[in-house]
Amino acid sequence: MEYEEFIGTLSRYAGLDEDEAERAVRATLGTLGERLSVGEGLLGRLPERVRAWMRTGRDPEPFDVDEFLRRVAEREGVDVEVAARHAREVFWLLGEVTAPGAIDGVAACLPEDFESLVAEARRRGVRIMPAEEFLARVASRAGLEAADAHRATEAVLETLAECVAEGRAENLIGELAVPLHEPLKRGAAEGRAGVVRVPLEDFVLRVAERQRADGQDVRGHASAVLTTLREATTERGFLDVMAGLPDEYRTLLTGR
Repeated sequence: MEYEEFIGTLSRYAGLDEDEAERAVRATLGTLGERLSVGEGLLGRLPERVRAWMRTGRDPEPFDVDEFLRRVAEREGVDVEVAARHAREVFWLLGEVTAPGAIDGVAACLPEDFESLVAEARRRGVRIMPAEEFLARVASRAGLEAADAHRATEAVLETLAECVAEGRAENLIGELAVPLHEPLKRGAAEGRAGVVRVPLEDFVLRVAERQRADGQDVRGHASAVLTTLREATTERGFLDVMAGLPDEYRTLLTGR
């Protein structure tokens, strides 16, 4: 594929003008070139100008998806959530112009938190619920003001990550908006010393301590966050996390 056709394909798909599409491609694929050793199975289908952006001449750096998106945003001159959307669209373009085996090779070199990007290349797009929508749903369910809904969400996600086995919380990161990643990372880091199946009562107490919500309906807050989490993630991702918790946690889920 010629360079002009490559950029034009993204421009039409993503609704970007050609300058915006070029910046998105250069930022995303240039950063991908820093993250992994790019094989000829992928490079061989790309225009030469694009290949040059991906050949860094350095050893791959093992950074996570948040650092990946931070670098894309910095290069592109946009905020991280816009960069995340553009990166997914560029991965879609990779799936359009390369062979499935090349995408498999890329996926094998990336951790699970890149899943929403890889899914685009494999035509299994994951809709990322915007953080504002996530928090608005929590606020509505729990009857909270926006700031309180934010605190409740962070407290529940951090405690959830602390209470499940290593790897389960990280898998959710690839399915959630960037502003929701940090509490999951904090909780996962705190829980790595060893995880037991934490009773629901203890879970609620830990949430209350983090939220500083004495006397408030912390169980209701946890219910609002977990129910919204179920809506915001794939069934596989959500069930994987719930499988690491006692069955009593399912009493927190409302609807469906």
